[in-house]
This record gives sequence, C-alpha cells and structure tokens, in this order.
Amino acid sequence: MTTCREEQDGRTWRRVAAVAFAAAGFTAAAAASVPSVGECLEGSDFIANAAIARDNGITRRAFVSRLEDDLTLIHAFPPELRWFAKDEDDERFLHASVEVVFDAPAAPEEHRARFLQACFERLRA
Repeated sequence: MTTCREEQDGRTWRRVAAVAFAAAGFTAAAAASVPSVGECLEGSDFIANAAIARDNGITRRAFVSRLEDDLTLIHAFPPELRWFAKDEDDERFLHASVEVVFDAPAAPEEHRARFLQACFERLRA
C-alpha cells in the first residue's frame, strides 16, 4: 500500500524525469550507446539521486518501476532527442546502475563515482 506522500512524490518524480529526459535530449549530440561527457555527468547525478531516494525510504521495486515507466515513455521520442537512454544498451546500462544502488547500498557519492567511471569507459569503447 502506498501513502499519499509516496504517490505525490511519484507523480513529481515522473514529471521531472520526463521533462529532464526530453529536454536534455535536445542538446545531446552523442551517437546512440556512446554518451557525451555531459550525459555521463547528468547520469551520475541521477544515480546519486537514486541513492538519496533509497536513503529516504523509496523501495527498489518502486524506483525501478518508475524508471521502467519513464524509459517506456521516452520511446515516444526519436533516439536523437532522448537523454542518455537512446537505445536498449543505454537503457540496460542505466537500469543496471540503478539496481546496484539498491542491491549494494553505498553513499550517494560512491554510486556517482562508480557510475562516472563506467560511463567514461563507454566513451572510450
């Protein structure tokens, strides 16, 4: 059972995420599966915020469900207009990173650093 606050937080989170996914995509020039440095930095903020949400009581199930809903939502936009999750590889990378936040809890800054390292490795690939 969800509380009124969880539902309100969920609606707000979804609105913010949908706008961020769409708006950031307009400035992204990177090809699919190769994020830009800016996208890596923004993605690391997202992952740190996931850890903060976890620390504030959001469950893994709730956060992952919202992420999956948002990823489905952005499919309405062409890949070049999406933030970060331009294709299935990007989605899997982001999804796996979120799962680590909940499956191997650490401080938000630790999750941010790990995400940045992995994301920058994708830049070199």
